[in-house]
Amino acid sequence: MSEGIYSFRPEDYVQELSAIVAACSQADSFDDAVFQGILRRYPKDGRGFVSKSEILRGYRFLRNLEGPVADEQRLFERLRMKPIRTRSGVAPVTVLSQPFPCPGQCIFCPSDVRMPKSYVSSEPGAQRAAEHRFDPYLQTASRLTSLHNIGHPVEKVELIILGGTWSSYPEGYRLWFVTRCLQALNAFDPAGGAPNTGFSEASRSLYPFEQIEDVVEGGRLERRYNKVVMDVLDQVPAARPAAIGTWEQLADEQRRNERAGCRCVGLVMETRPDHLDILEVTSLRRMGATKVQIGYQSLDDEVLRLNRRGHDVACTRRAMKLLRGAGFKIHAHWMPNLYGSSLERDREDYLRMFADPELRPDELKIYPCSLLETAELMSYYERGEWLPYAEDDLETLLADCMAATPEWCRLTRVIRDIPSTEIVDGNRTTNLRERAEASARRRGLRMADIRSREVRGGTVRRDRLRLEEVAYKTGVGEEHFLQFVDGQSRLAGFLRLSLPTAAAPLAELRGRAVIREVHVYGAMVGLGERRAGAAQHRGLGRELVETALAQASRRGYRGVAVISSIGTRDYYRRLGFVDGDLYQHRRGARGHAVAG
Repeated sequence: MSEGIYSFRPEDYVQELSAIVAACSQADSFDDAVFQGILRRYPKDGRGFVSKSEILRGYRFLRNLEGPVADEQRLFERLRMKPIRTRSGVAPVTVLSQPFPCPGQCIFCPSDVRMPKSYVSSEPGAQRAAEHRFDPYLQTASRLTSLHNIGHPVEKVELIILGGTWSSYPEGYRLWFVTRCLQALNAFDPAGGAPNTGFSEASRSLYPFEQIEDVVEGGRLERRYNKVVMDVLDQVPAARPAAIGTWEQLADEQRRNERAGCRCVGLVMETRPDHLDILEVTSLRRMGATKVQIGYQSLDDEVLRLNRRGHDVACTRRAMKLLRGAGFKIHAHWMPNLYGSSLERDREDYLRMFADPELRPDELKIYPCSLLETAELMSYYERGEWLPYAEDDLETLLADCMAATPEWCRLTRVIRDIPSTEIVDGNRTTNLRERAEASARRRGLRMADIRSREVRGGTVRRDRLRLEEVAYKTGVGEEHFLQFVDGQSRLAGFLRLSLPTAAAPLAELRGRAVIREVHVYGAMVGLGERRAGAAQHRGLGRELVETALAQASRRGYRGVAVISSIGTRDYYRRLGFVDGDLYQHRRGARGHAVAG
């Protein structure tokens, strides 16, 4: 791992750092001009200036010597870089699995053989993964270090595992991968001292996929992605995902993480609808997963067939029923402008996604189809059979879709984070979401999805919050979306309660309502901290849970199960839940706890 940040030695600048910290902490007002003025008064080495990350690292060093400043939280807020990273209440840490053959043959998918299928080596997250040769420990620890160094709390982590089709990797590799991620969380020290950095040598034994020279040419496809990657795996033993993990090792790290300094409060994995069955759903849950990213891509069987997606809409519905029945949060991917579709067809497709009770994802990424050199779609483009939508048409389509997104769904992304230099044709506008939002406002359209209403870093007054409830049908029963909102309809927290009528896919859930998600928004607050005006740690989560328990009791369910994450198990135990095999359980709002 790069040693850049560690070349700065706080002990060499104690006097300067102490003065800068005091000035930043005590200033009545603080903006960039004030900050630059402080730096000019206390230059590093009499000439250069310390960076924010160096000041933060220096403050942690000084705190061990002199104790904390009077208002430490204000200091961190003033010096924190990229504050939006943790304004949704958790610290997201994304890691990628290594390149591996993909079971799909989608014509729109990039085929960068240095990456897991569908990812491009120039994407920021992919570059971080390649830097560490896809080692899960190194990727996790590196990301924690980066967030820590720019002033973000990392005690509550949403761990997002991306890359190809997770369910198609060997089980031993998947167990090892998750175990190593948890080991990095368990080893990291988020409290004042220097983070654990004793892991930089581990990547040397991993295969350098960035050195593969083969390039897949989408317009010719003489050698496809799977062939190139399989040749590497066959010829180079070190490249095979053969690291063997065990369920016992994973369970040990899960138990450690329940009370670790950096806890996994959400574990996300991605897969395809045609790779989900009851055994895979059970495996995902045993690994600790709480959310599944799943590629719908389209809800039109003809479009799926033309793009060689490999499954139909009925398969997507079956996968959704399994996932929702097992309590998972469902984060779908949808792609307008696929081969064979049209603007009107896409509008109908989007509306179908939320009109059909068997679909209705909790979160959604919209990825307009863009053409990359390595995708088979190149040959269709060269023959004039596929063209990207005009920029204005795409902007209008997205505005319509965003305005049609219900308030219980979070519209997470609107474009892929692919550098424009990689795109042969299609959208290159990086702020497309903002432009679509502006287009919607000009036309009088209102957006009500979760992301557009989050309080983020805003202050929250408990006495000005009201509890609202939205109910809607799903493929397994009825969903109740409980939400705390203020006078401006800003969202401070919510809970997803599933009241199933269909038989649960797992015996442990039969006869029970299921809490699928509890999320309190606002800037992330560390474990055990309190901060005036913050939504987190104000008891909102507890109130939502008690409301859900009362709902389930009134509807006749014999208990409530929660699909708790590894790092929230202790929280739910304090609320009276007891551990089952894969879930935690409580009898009801005023009943006694049961595990069976």
